[in-house]
Parts: sequence; C-alpha cells; structure tokens
Amino acid sequence: MDKKWWMESVGYQIYPKSFYDSNNDGIGDLIGITEKLTYLKDLGINLLWIGPFYDSPMDDNGYDVRNFYQVDQRFGTLDDAKTLIKTAHEFGIKVILDFVLNHTSDEHPWFIESRKSKDNPYRDYYIWHEGKMKDGKRVEPTNWGSFFGGSAWCFDEPSNSYYMKIFSDKMPDLNWRNPKVREEMINIGEFWLDVGADGFRIDAVSHLDRAPLEDIHDKKHKYPLDWHRFSNLPKVHDYLQELNEKLFKPHNALTIGEVGGQATIENALKYASFDANELSMVFNFDHNWCNNLNEVVDPKKLKVDVIQLRAVFKKWQDAFKEKGWLPLNWLNHDQPRLMSHYGHYKYPKASGKMLATVIHMMRGTPFIYQGEEIGMTNYPFQDVQDFDDQSSVANYRYQLEHVSDNPVYALKKASLKSRDNGRTPMQWDKSSAAGFTKGIPWFHVNPNYKKINVENSLKDPDSLWHHYQKLIDLRKNSQYHEVITYGELDFIDLENKDCLSYTRLRGDQTLLVINSFSQYDVMFDLTQYNILEVVLNNYKKTRIKNGMIFLKPFESVVLEVKVKA
Repeated sequence: MDKKWWMESVGYQIYPKSFYDSNNDGIGDLIGITEKLTYLKDLGINLLWIGPFYDSPMDDNGYDVRNFYQVDQRFGTLDDAKTLIKTAHEFGIKVILDFVLNHTSDEHPWFIESRKSKDNPYRDYYIWHEGKMKDGKRVEPTNWGSFFGGSAWCFDEPSNSYYMKIFSDKMPDLNWRNPKVREEMINIGEFWLDVGADGFRIDAVSHLDRAPLEDIHDKKHKYPLDWHRFSNLPKVHDYLQELNEKLFKPHNALTIGEVGGQATIENALKYASFDANELSMVFNFDHNWCNNLNEVVDPKKLKVDVIQLRAVFKKWQDAFKEKGWLPLNWLNHDQPRLMSHYGHYKYPKASGKMLATVIHMMRGTPFIYQGEEIGMTNYPFQDVQDFDDQSSVANYRYQLEHVSDNPVYALKKASLKSRDNGRTPMQWDKSSAAGFTKGIPWFHVNPNYKKINVENSLKDPDSLWHHYQKLIDLRKNSQYHEVITYGELDFIDLENKDCLSYTRLRGDQTLLVINSFSQYDVMFDLTQYNILEVVLNNYKKTRIKNGMIFLKPFESVVLEVKVKA
C-alpha cells in the first residue's frame, strides 16, 4: 500500500450557507469560512470538504448549479474562493470541493439551449423523451419515481417533451453517454484544480447512467422508486475511469464519491480499490440507519442496533482491509444530527464522546460534519412550513398519503429524517442568531444555542469539542499515530448487544477500543489482556477490577494492551 497524504488527514465538512456569515446578510459565505480557519486548525483539522458555492438558483441549496465557473454572489467572489484555498493551505489544510456531476440547474445555459429545439446542439446534453401513449393520453416515458417524490420525469412545454430528473424538477439530469458532456465536466474540474483545490467530493456519482427505459412493475405506487434504474450501473465505471485518466490522476487529486443507491461492497471496490483507477474513496450510508428510526415517532425512543451497526462496519472494514481505504463519518448534510440520531438525550456528553471515539479510532480518514464537534441536535420543527428541504416536504406528504392522515404524526416522522436538521446555522456563541450572523439568518437557529455553542465548548475542558481534539491529536501526533492510522482492525465480541469493540494492531502495539451504547452500567471481560495503559476515556475514572472493566452509561475506553499468552 502506498501511503497518501489523505490517509493521514482528518476532514471537516462545511455547509457554506450555514457555517458563518461575514457580511451579515444572513447567509454563510466564503470569507466567513476563511475567518474561521483558525478555529478549525485549533481543532486539529487538516482537510476541508466545502459544499457547493457555485452560481445557483438555490432550489437545492447549491446542488442545482447554474454556472460551474462562477461563485454565487451570496457566497462571495472567485477571488474569495482563491483566498480561502490559499489561506487554508498556509494553515496546512487541504481543500476539496463538491463536484456535481449528475445534473445542472434548469437555468444552466446548456439546458436553456437544449429546450429551444429538438435539433439544438445542446439537446443531447440531457435525457429527453417524447413520452408514451396511455389510454389516449401522452404520459411519462416510464413510471420511475424521483428521490424528491413524484415522477422522475418532468414535462417541458417549450419543447413539448419530457426530461429526466431523479431529484428536483429544476435539476435536469445530464446525459453522460454524450462525450461532449464528459469533456465539459473535465474542463470544469480542470478549472477548479487550477484555482487550487486539492480534489473533490463527487456528488451522486453512482447515478451517471440509466437502465433501459422500461416501467417498474409495482401496483402499489404510481411512481415507484427503484434505485437500480439509475444507480451503480456498469457504464458509470467507464465514465469514472475516463475522468481519472484525464483529470484526477494528472492533478494527483483526492476524490471521494458519494455512492448511495444501495451500493454493494463489490461495486464500492470497483469505484475505490487501490487498483480501481477511478476514485480515492467512497462514502457509503449503510451504517447511517442502524436504529429503529422507522418504528418510532418519539425521538427519545430511538435506539441503536449495536449488532447491526457492528456488522455493517465489519463488512466494510474487512472488505477494504487490504484492497482500499475508507472515509469515516457518522452523518452529513443530507441526514439528521448525530446527537439526535445515535446519541442519548439523558447522556449527551458521554454518548457524544463515545460516538466520536467509535469513528475516530477506526482505520480510514475521519470526517466531522460542522457542529458535530459541539453536539448540535435536530431542530424542533413545529410545522411543515418550517422545512426548506424539498425531500422533507415530500416525505411529509408521503406519510399523510400512505401511512397516516394525521398531520402531527406525519410531521414528526418527516422531522426525524429531515435533511434540514443538519442545515441549521452553526452555533458559535450565546448572542443573537447563535453568533452565525448579525443579520436575519436564512434558516432557523436551534433554540438550544445558548447552551450548545462553540464558546461554551471551548471554555469547558471536559467538553465534547475537547474530546474530538484529543482524538485528532492521538491520530496525528501521538506515539499511537501509526497504529491508529494504518493498523489492522478486528471487531471482537460480535454478539454483544451493548458494546461495540475492536482492536487495532500494528507491530508490537495493540489498542483495544471498547464503546458502550447502553444507558445502564455494563461489564466487559478483559481477562485475556494485560493492560499497559489507559489511552483515552470519556469519563474521568476507568474502573477495572479482577479482569473486568465496569462501564458507566455510554462509556468509551481506549486501552493499550498485550494479549496474554
């Protein structure tokens, strides 16, 4: 295995609109990120993933790009982007940008041209179809559903035909079978790498091809959602190999793909094994939903399925043990807040620290989502009008139509999964709007900001923030750097319903990482180990007696050990 700089990095994801507003217009911006680089450096971060800040109508908060070569004026200017990247590099922080490959905005010049006529040179940049006749009427070409609800097709009156859009109506899908599209996207990537970016997190990368346009046999839903129709299809790998050869490899760019759509291990290795010649790493979401989220309405009744979670982690870690490298993250901008999803409301500090230890002691490159390090939580939505995210509104409507006609129930269910939870403004201090802006924030500020904020976290030496800092320092700077970064990982005690535990081994060093997901005291057997040192604990005192460790609720312990002969 060739060691790469990104294997020894700790990443931090920034959602630009919600991070920090420097000009008090209520919207986070690039200068705001630059002003907070000292904060990130102090935490120990040396890799930033910055969400899209390209010119956009903001139908999907920037993932609907109108011009890939321009910075949206709400975020700043191209010079601001250059200054941000340059300053980050001076701090020793690499920067990767979101690269949106699957679609554009319907306001993009390519799409405006494509809808003008069926023989327009840009027509084939998108997926157009005349539709089909059914009961004497022209309808969508297929009954495929969209991720945002409704049909995956939108009728376009100016050109009297349908275009495919697996997300929003305002986000038409690009036709990657057209070599001109691939050339255009390579040119865009070249531009941003020349600006100074160190690589890309590639949005919706698994969706770059389409299955044959045939209806899904499903009598229950008008527009069934079947990921297999536009996820992880074979041609995607051809496109990525071309991008790698012409764009990524020449620039030595870090590339991390978002491979949702029920990506299998086999597919993931095709994307990002060491010899794949496609991507550096891939994010997967299998571990993001290992709880009873679909069975409950009350967030206080959420419970992590430890056996399922361990099995998912083990499956991916085992598969990539010698063949590739994984990014490590709990959640991102498309999912609920970690503390509300997997943490425990009665033990926020202990459970938050435990969850941080679980991820940061594994093999791979850890990523923190903004606010995770201070324990930010889901927003208490009171009305469907509180949602900004289209998929959250679509989920609310689905709940009303297919599960219960009770709007209170539907709102609670939609709120548990809402992408808006992770998009509330960063909570910096106790001042108005949590110190995010002196203006009117673009989105709701969580009312708990006076308690949960960066200012309070930095003052408290026992805070969640300081625990993250310790974990990062352990990985980067301690005597355990090699074993944490490159050591073998083996999960142990596989049937334990309370504790998720594993060992890290490299050379003569062995670390034992024990993480209790229980709100009650539990015991863990240490009789097969000699304890050399307590490396890290999220409580002040480690209780070990007669070969047993007595774990308090959500206790997490890292021990240096020797296995007894």
